[in-house]
Amino acid sequence: MIDESFHLTPLDVRRTEFPAALRGYDRARVDEFRDRVANELERLTRLNHELDNKAKGFHEQLRAFRERDKALNDALVSAQQLRQETRDQAEREAQLSLREAKAEGDRLIDAAKAEVRRLAGEIEGLERARRAYLAQLRALVARQLAEIDAIPAEEKSKAPVPATTGAAQSAPPPPPPEVSPKTTTVPLPAVPSNGAAPAESEETPRQAVQTPGWLKAVPSDK
Repeated sequence: MIDESFHLTPLDVRRTEFPAALRGYDRARVDEFRDRVANELERLTRLNHELDNKAKGFHEQLRAFRERDKALNDALVSAQQLRQETRDQAEREAQLSLREAKAEGDRLIDAAKAEVRRLAGEIEGLERARRAYLAQLRALVARQLAEIDAIPAEEKSKAPVPATTGAAQSAPPPPPPEVSPKTTTVPLPAVPSNGAAPAESEETPRQAVQTPGWLKAVPSDK
């Protein structure tokens, strides 16, 4: 059984004295062995101290490594949480941006459609106004041409009848009376705001007249 309370040092080995006895061991060899044991104890003691110091250093390094590992794990967990939160925030912002963009696109499309409808209405109104204006212009020109065609017939009816006698035949005929052409100013009816062609007046008779060449160049309203 080993007594753990017993500690033997190299100095204890060197100071230990053995009494002389009859037929005992060789004193010189005992002293030599005692020195060798003391030297070995010194070496082992130094080695033990060195190992203890190294062990303490290793324990300190291990503790530092554990603390660093714990800090790295905590940082990794925090980074993962931050990444997840950032991803969720980015997805929410992307969804919000998409909804806003879609709403803005729908609004622009509705505004464009409304503008197209408005422009189409204006174009249709202008087309109706153009057709009404051309119809009124044609009616006005037709009335003016009818009045111009009626002037020669009126002058012919007012010309004097020539004499049948010889003296009358030899005398030169008197000059025809000057007849100023009859002109009538016909006001151009106003074009209604809705662009519809106005109905022709029943009091103005339609007369068959020949359309001049310059009027044929006017585009038809049909």
